[in-house]
Amino acid sequence: MDEQEIGILRLGLDFSQPLYEQIVEQMRGAIARGEIALGEKIPSVRELAHGLKINPNTVMSAYKELERDGLTETRRGQGTFITSAQEKVDDFRSEWAEQVIDEFLGKMENLGYTVDDIQLVIQRKKEDKE
Repeated sequence: MDEQEIGILRLGLDFSQPLYEQIVEQMRGAIARGEIALGEKIPSVRELAHGLKINPNTVMSAYKELERDGLTETRRGQGTFITSAQEKVDDFRSEWAEQVIDEFLGKMENLGYTVDDIQLVIQRKKEDKE
């Protein structure tokens, strides 16, 4: 996966996966981690599409999804910007974390793990990292 830097964004695309989803996920992550500043202008749809060599409709769909998340806002005649509201980013980050945890717990339960088993696995992983 080659990374492309377009304006303030650094994105890497894997053409075996849906491009729209990759753009959304990578931008959500960058915003949640604070890698893109609040209120910062992001590349135009055309600029990002050209830089990534993909269809502008793909970028437009990703930008619309980010706007529905409350992470970006479009200003008529000015472009698309990261929201300037830290509270929106914090709320999204918390909701996203809960969704990831719910998915993880569901998968672990499908493997037959109990909550106690899951806690032990997490503890072991944590110790491995230290």
